[in-house]
Amino acid sequence: MLSGQIIARGIDATRTIEAMCSVPRHAFLPEHSLKAAYRDRPQRIGHGQTISQPYIIALMTSQLEELPRDSRILEIGSGCGYQTAILVQMGFEVHALEIVPELVEHSSEVLRELNLSPASLACADGRAGLPSTAPFSAVLSAACPIEAPITWIDQLSLGGILVAPIGTRSDQHLVRMEKDADDVILTKTLCPVRFVPLV
Repeated sequence: MLSGQIIARGIDATRTIEAMCSVPRHAFLPEHSLKAAYRDRPQRIGHGQTISQPYIIALMTSQLEELPRDSRILEIGSGCGYQTAILVQMGFEVHALEIVPELVEHSSEVLRELNLSPASLACADGRAGLPSTAPFSAVLSAACPIEAPITWIDQLSLGGILVAPIGTRSDQHLVRMEKDADDVILTKTLCPVRFVPLV
């Protein structure tokens, strides 16, 4: 998976690759998806949700590559917990939100078994972010809003990074936003994507 789908496509972020090498993707998937766990495509995890393809997870995570260990990260739409585990493995202080209670319950159990539990994992509306724990060095979303909620931007520290799909159900792009020292948001479009909508 790593050599053929990620490194071969230009991602050379060492910490990201090492974390993805350490975290067993199949542990987070339902039994019917196990044979396809390491293929480069999204997989259904139930409740109308999916786990992103490995390349997209690597691309999103690599945007945080240069952040120091213990940086505080807000993850929106943690789903089955795979991305959460990778961020924890990289040494970040991860605060994850997921709106589907069954996914929160299942991912909490898997993360605990792997000794990769985040600092917090809550069932909550991701649009509001987590103001009680802000500011964050990064906000990473696996659900797509039409535009970035101002709450996410407000909860970024100066120099903070927001990585999220932005757009409509049929027209989405993965975007990196960075809040510079003057509180100006610098935006870079990374690639077209298709994520579940932020609800």
